[in-house]
Amino acid sequence: MDQRRTVKPNLASSIRDSLQEDIESGKLPPGTPLDERAIAAQFSVSRTPVREALQQLAAQNLVHITPRQGVVVSRLSVPQLRDMLELLGELEALCAKLAARRASEELRASLESVLQQGLEASQSGNVGEYSNANLRFHEVIYAGSRNELLAQQVRPLRRLIQRYNVNNRQLQTPTQIEDSMRAHRKIADAIMTGDEALAYRLMLEHVPVGASGFSEFLSSLPASFFE
Repeated sequence: MDQRRTVKPNLASSIRDSLQEDIESGKLPPGTPLDERAIAAQFSVSRTPVREALQQLAAQNLVHITPRQGVVVSRLSVPQLRDMLELLGELEALCAKLAARRASEELRASLESVLQQGLEASQSGNVGEYSNANLRFHEVIYAGSRNELLAQQVRPLRRLIQRYNVNNRQLQTPTQIEDSMRAHRKIADAIMTGDEALAYRLMLEHVPVGASGFSEFLSSLPASFFE
């Protein structure tokens, strides 16, 4: 948060969007204090639009405001994070199931394209680009479900959980990336063969909610991330 940014005419909305991007990407981790004066200086504005932006973020449960104590990026409890991951897993699995039911040549081409992007990123050793390819793979399946209401539920939930850097923490080593690529290939194959049950099960297994998966995921997170 040390670089000045250009602010659009709607100051509060512009500041909110920038802070929201930093929170959802994990650049501002859970528990990070947010100082009104520092943010105002960063955007070259008064503190009034900053306060408005923080109020808007609080309404989205992205920050927590405590009177006379300050503002921090919101933290989840361990049970809350588990519950959200379980819900995300079920919603993503349903997307995969519907994508298998409604598979098309257009979807096949999109899946093959994003799988190739992931392969190229893994071969170059670019962890950040593989993480992006991973997000694009899931987005292709959301679109492939052809259920926009479902997609509208899963996208913000995934963004909310991404504060905990779910993808980056699962994709740090060549072995983790290889495991992810194998899982993506199996999910894509199940979708394109129209196997709804298999697509659902494989996608559900792909999200870290099982006993060992969730425990391993928690072990990678600092205690300061939680209430």
